Order: sequence, then structure tokens, then C-alpha cells
Amino acid sequence: MARESFFRPPDCSPARGCVRNGHGPAETIGRLSGMTTDQKGAIAEAAIALAAIRLGIGVFRPLADERYDLIFDLRPQLMRIQCKWAVRRWGVVTVYCTSSRRAPEGFRRRTYSALEVDAIAAYCMELDRCFFIPIGLVADRPSIGLRVDPTRNNQRKGVNWANDFDLAATLRPQQGAVAQFGERRHGMAEARGSSPLGSTPLELLDEGIDVAGA
Repeated sequence: MARESFFRPPDCSPARGCVRNGHGPAETIGRLSGMTTDQKGAIAEAAIALAAIRLGIGVFRPLADERYDLIFDLRPQLMRIQCKWAVRRWGVVTVYCTSSRRAPEGFRRRTYSALEVDAIAAYCMELDRCFFIPIGLVADRPSIGLRVDPTRNNQRKGVNWANDFDLAATLRPQQGAVAQFGERRHGMAEARGSSPLGSTPLELLDEGIDVAGA
């Protein structure tokens, strides 16, 4: 009995601040509250690289300090990928598209532009899923919400559905299909118009609604 209780995994759920990785008795339990920002970033980068390698995509890292973490070789297209840790809240996966560096005045946050990266890839540990977001959709924006659950008012138009950004589903076609996906999403945002960053409603971000045209 003592042996059985020793090997029985402890009670764990996102509500208790920890998640399982879905691999049965050998699974690893991660306690989110005990992880540093660097640890979360390392986990996200490793998970994203693994997901890409499983798709047959070449994965490389820059030798010097760059604003992107990985390079995906889609043969022949190369893409600069910035990796992010994503958090699920109220049915929405929130991806923060900024970097933070220490400066004399404190921490300085910067967004990303198309001159620096080609896409944001995010890993959500609660869902054990990776997502792929073309930079055209989030350039110079601090965050984006990808909705997993239906909206409270059943709105569908203008919603960024998480399934539409699934990394495996998006990158499996590779090459031209990826470029077309980025152009299509960016074109949709331009067609709806854009709002100044300061006027972006936080409620829409929480709903996973594409606020580029809100």
C-alpha cells in the first residue's frame, strides 16, 4: 500500500496551480506558480521547436543576440520565430507580444515589428498546444487573445479562434500556404481598419476578439 501511494501522482489541476503533460504514469507535473520567467521561456521554446521538428521543419538558433529565438526552414522559405509562453484565462489563450529589458528608468517593454520577426509562436502549457501567429497580425501590438471557448454573447465575427492558429495545422502545408495565411489574416485586419494602441479595449482582448478593427 505504501509503495502504491508513493507512485500515485499527487492531485494536480490548473486550479491548483499545476498541470499534467498527458503521458500517463511517467508524466511530469509542472507547478506554474514556482516557475521563473526564464524557465517558462525555455519550456515554450523547447515545446515549439519539438512541434516544428515533428512536422519535418528544420529548426535553427541564431548565434548572436537577435529579437527572434528560432529560425524555421520551410524549404525554401526561412522564417524568424519569436517564442512566447501563453496563458489561458476565461476561455482565451493570451499571448503577450512584447519583450522586457532592464533600463536605467526600470524595465523597458518593446513590441515586435515585421523588420525583426516573421511570426510569433506560443506554447500554452495548460492546453499543451503550440500556436503560430504571423507578425502581420500582431506587429506593434502588446498582446493577442486566441479564443478556445465560445464568447459570452455568442459572437463569431472578428474572433481570433485558437484552432485557426494551431501551429501544426498552420505549418503542415508549409511554404506558400504559410505566407498566404499571414497575408490573409493581415488583409482582414486592414479591411476592418485599425485603432490606436491606447484605444484598444481590454475587454475585447479577453474575449479573443480581433481588436485591430474594433
